[in-house]
Amino acid sequence: MTTTSTSTVPATDRPPAGAGPARRARPALPRPRPARIAAVLLGAVPLAVLVLLWHLLTVNQVVLWLRFDKIPGPAEVVASFASRLSSGAYYADLLASLRRILLGFGIAAVAGVTIGTLIGRSSAARALLRPVIEVFRPIPAIALVPMAILLFPTGEQGIVFITFFAAFFPVAVSTIHAMHALPKVWEEAARTMGAGRLSVLVHVVLPGAMPGIFSGLSVAMGVAWICVISAEMISGQFGIGYATWQAYGLLDYAGVLVGMLSIGVLGWGTAWLVERVGRRVTRWLPRSAR
Repeated sequence: MTTTSTSTVPATDRPPAGAGPARRARPALPRPRPARIAAVLLGAVPLAVLVLLWHLLTVNQVVLWLRFDKIPGPAEVVASFASRLSSGAYYADLLASLRRILLGFGIAAVAGVTIGTLIGRSSAARALLRPVIEVFRPIPAIALVPMAILLFPTGEQGIVFITFFAAFFPVAVSTIHAMHALPKVWEEAARTMGAGRLSVLVHVVLPGAMPGIFSGLSVAMGVAWICVISAEMISGQFGIGYATWQAYGLLDYAGVLVGMLSIGVLGWGTAWLVERVGRRVTRWLPRSAR
């Protein structure tokens, strides 16, 4: 006679009938770590020191190698900034500059990655396109303002073109170098497993080159801001660069500093956005995961 032993499970531990597999509880979201808070505070220290030094130099009207007797202090700049926040023209200028940056930078990113990939992957494209890039790359984008005025029917199109021209070369050159830096064993391993040319490009080459490509995109964003502001000062009719130049013409030096700080904040924000996208795309990297 055989006896079967059955284990008794408390009713409270049994899943209800028809409930399916039990789901694990989601872990709670991690709270900000003290190290991150300390890093933020540490980054704020130099800014606070600069503001304090700026205040002391302007209040005491120090004149050494540099003259601070005619420079507005932080209080005047804050008051000027507060007055501009209540004006719709200030926001219109910010949006105009952002639109030019996003359009010109976006076209440059697509064109730079595409042409850089062609040059990095094809010897024929390298022979045809690399000399053209090397000839035009040393030309400062701001030097093309007279030509842009002649070529394009509107100043808006000319400024977008100058922004594109400035951002294109860092993206293209970084993409070319990223293609050349890829280990050959990656491509050979993929081909050994039966991957075709397009599959190798999409699943091996481009993901492997993304860290170098985003380094070029980060540099290109800073260069694009420099050139779009310069173009707005020379030939623009609106935009934060145009508003800054107009403030200088009206001897509104506090307004000039407001424009400069606005440009800095906008550049910081767009560079942070590019960096965040880059971290998402290259999250497979050990440093990105950490």
